[in-house]
Amino acid sequence: MCRFIGAVDLLVAVLQRRRRNFGSRADSDSRIGSWTAPTRMNFFSSEPANDAAALPRAGLHPAHAVSLIVGIVIGAGIFKAPAIVAELTGAPLPMFAAWLLGGLASLIGALCYAELCTAYPHAGGDYHFVGRAYGKPVAFLFAWARFAVITTGSIALLAFIFGDYLQLLLPLPGLAPAAASATYAALAVILLTLLNLRGLRAGTRTQTLLTLAEAGGLLLIVGAALTLPAAQEPATHIAPSALPSTAIPDAGAFGLGMVFVMLSFGGWNEAAYVSAELKDSRRMMVRVLLASIAIITALYLMVIWAYWHGLGLAGMAGAEAVAASLLYQAFGSTGLRVMALLVMIATLTSINATIIVGARASFAAGRDWQQLRRLGDWDSQRNTPANALCAQCLMVLLLVAIGMMAGDGFRAMVEFTAPVFWLFFLLSGLSLFMLRWREPDTPRPFRVPWYPLTPALFCAACAGMLWSSLQHVSRQSLAGVPAAWVGVGLLLAGLALLLFMRRVPPSAIHHPERSSS
Repeated sequence: MCRFIGAVDLLVAVLQRRRRNFGSRADSDSRIGSWTAPTRMNFFSSEPANDAAALPRAGLHPAHAVSLIVGIVIGAGIFKAPAIVAELTGAPLPMFAAWLLGGLASLIGALCYAELCTAYPHAGGDYHFVGRAYGKPVAFLFAWARFAVITTGSIALLAFIFGDYLQLLLPLPGLAPAAASATYAALAVILLTLLNLRGLRAGTRTQTLLTLAEAGGLLLIVGAALTLPAAQEPATHIAPSALPSTAIPDAGAFGLGMVFVMLSFGGWNEAAYVSAELKDSRRMMVRVLLASIAIITALYLMVIWAYWHGLGLAGMAGAEAVAASLLYQAFGSTGLRVMALLVMIATLTSINATIIVGARASFAAGRDWQQLRRLGDWDSQRNTPANALCAQCLMVLLLVAIGMMAGDGFRAMVEFTAPVFWLFFLLSGLSLFMLRWREPDTPRPFRVPWYPLTPALFCAACAGMLWSSLQHVSRQSLAGVPAAWVGVGLLLAGLALLLFMRRVPPSAIHHPERSSS
């Protein structure tokens, strides 16, 4: 993996435009809280000068950062989404084009994030970019949404998938399947949180091993396809339009297919949350992002080819679990057990990576809001936000308990917050324009090429995904309530909390360390 990062150096050299006067400012700006914002933004400065010892330090190896990003992105989606995309695109060429476009769109977004991460390395990631561009209240709503549902809900859903498969292999005596799944889910979250409380090194080393195992599992799927003869495609087209296999699919169906493709590529932006801890961040972040997107896209295209080769397009579209169908054809009933193991590895990989990056947004919010000061404590010995990790774990466990009682309703609730995610993702992309205008003198070790076209394309893609998610949510309901109100309710709850925090002075909140002094 280290050699692969080095292989993109030439590409980075072509894209990068360095400033000659960068040196001294870059060194002074490499730690969190060292930047000086314009006067009207100085309320967002991160750390007091006397607290430098309790800040993240750069100790993350680039290879570990790549494994983190790859692990977040490649989750359980690659075992289910290809069947949906095959049905919606309806022909091999559009299907492969959709996955290739997903990689290209992610690459464009990664170039935009590379500029933001190298100019403003910070443990807050998107939270920090949004705060600098739009102000502290908007950043708080973003941190609230991540803590309440977006990040913690994703961890809980992944943990449930892990629990569902594990309880099939190892059922717990005396417990119903739902309770056994929730028990396994809670144990996975607790154990991985305890692992990351030991320190960044323990968490990232585990992440690297899990990511390698996950990549090996995907290559096993490709190998299984090679043992099978090429599937024979039916004479008729599977799409509703009944077009020949080389035709262009319906634009609406293709667009909906792209939604599932982009969801499968989602998560690479989480690299921003480790930008302050990456060694030589201003130089290596670009290479980490490009290497990660290249690895993910290559693995996805190989796996999609394997599904298509072994099952054919009609077989993919009609499969309940496309990977399981392929492995069953190749290895029989043993393939189903292998499939269960692959899904569990994939979910554990994503859970661990999301735990690592998820807590850092809460940590950054704790640094900016005195009422949340305890979340802003950093364990300098282990280089980890210990309190934020614990708070995140408790929130996930609460959601697991809710999920056990609500069942599919909980899964729907998390999915219906997708418009909120895409809204803030769009704001993160637009922040590149805002910060170039507002802070033109800030050194930018990497400038996104073909500005403003490249970030405009990224923002357009985010806006399209926001619109598609709103269209999907507008047609759904949850317990008789329009699903659109789930995201609105989430933001209103965050707004209410924000107003409460502004009314309650920090001195009204008891802090043990202050009273003891």
